[in-house]
Amino acid sequence: MVAAAFLALPAGASAQGLSARAAAAAAPAATAPATVSAKPAKATVKIRIGHLHNGRAPIFSRVPVIGTVTPFVPGQVVKVTYFLNGHKLVTKKAQVRKGKGGGGVFRSKLRLRRGGKYAASARHVANRRLGGDRTVRKSWKVSYESLGSGECGRVVRGFRRALNDLGYVPGGGHCFNGKMGRAVLAFRKVNGMSRNEHAGKGLVKQVFSGKGGYHVQHPHAGEHVEAPLSKQVIVFAKDDKPFAIYPISSGKPSTPTIQGHFNFYLSQPGYNAEGMYYSRYFYGGYAIHGYHSVPDYPASHGCLRTYIADQPEIYDKIFIGEDIWVF
Repeated sequence: MVAAAFLALPAGASAQGLSARAAAAAAPAATAPATVSAKPAKATVKIRIGHLHNGRAPIFSRVPVIGTVTPFVPGQVVKVTYFLNGHKLVTKKAQVRKGKGGGGVFRSKLRLRRGGKYAASARHVANRRLGGDRTVRKSWKVSYESLGSGECGRVVRGFRRALNDLGYVPGGGHCFNGKMGRAVLAFRKVNGMSRNEHAGKGLVKQVFSGKGGYHVQHPHAGEHVEAPLSKQVIVFAKDDKPFAIYPISSGKPSTPTIQGHFNFYLSQPGYNAEGMYYSRYFYGGYAIHGYHSVPDYPASHGCLRTYIADQPEIYDKIFIGEDIWVF
């Protein structure tokens, strides 16, 4: 019956059906439109350095880096890199927030803990919507202030830390006290400066820049003591690194201090009949000891006099058998 019905169709209709099916089979399949990836927009990042006076910022101040990014898109991140004397110091991330006119703004800060020439640059981190960009370095210098007895604050605390890094012994706290004054005196003696306890701008700059330390004369001696008589200090060192430097007064011309290489052999705590305080002997009657008078020049009977306030800790630093070079 089906065959009969097929045969009963008009010849033209049958031919038309076959032709339509053939055309459909021969036609190429429809394709979806190609997706074209959009290139991220170009970013522009700029910075300026705040709180500068004549291109300088005070030591131990916080210096802000203020920047813009255009255009603004949510989720932007900028990395601010700081440099000291041309060397990378630290990199900090800064979030970008929406500013005026369709741009973004960011801010970063750095505490100037050391002396030298600083610089900063910023890099916008590329994302899917915005490309990367980098600024040139913007640089600035440091200004310093003189410091004296009784002054307190963050700068004094930073100065104390910088003195300590050089091997001097300024004590603790955030005020310029007698202990710090004696550390400044020792610094002046080591560096051939006038002998007083005032820290002028030039000295403060040297200390914050890590300059003015003592050069150890016996760097392979392990832990030992050196007494360079021309500098009127004693130096505690471990190998080539000094870790405690104190001002002294050595033997006057008529009773000079003996010179040479010795070892500590005797200890005498407290005062003795001669007014010597907490004595450590290194040869015969020659000792390091505290005394009520410690001028800035050689004045003793041959011993190495130290300040009464310093001697207990000096006494504790010395051990029997330790080497001392006096020269």
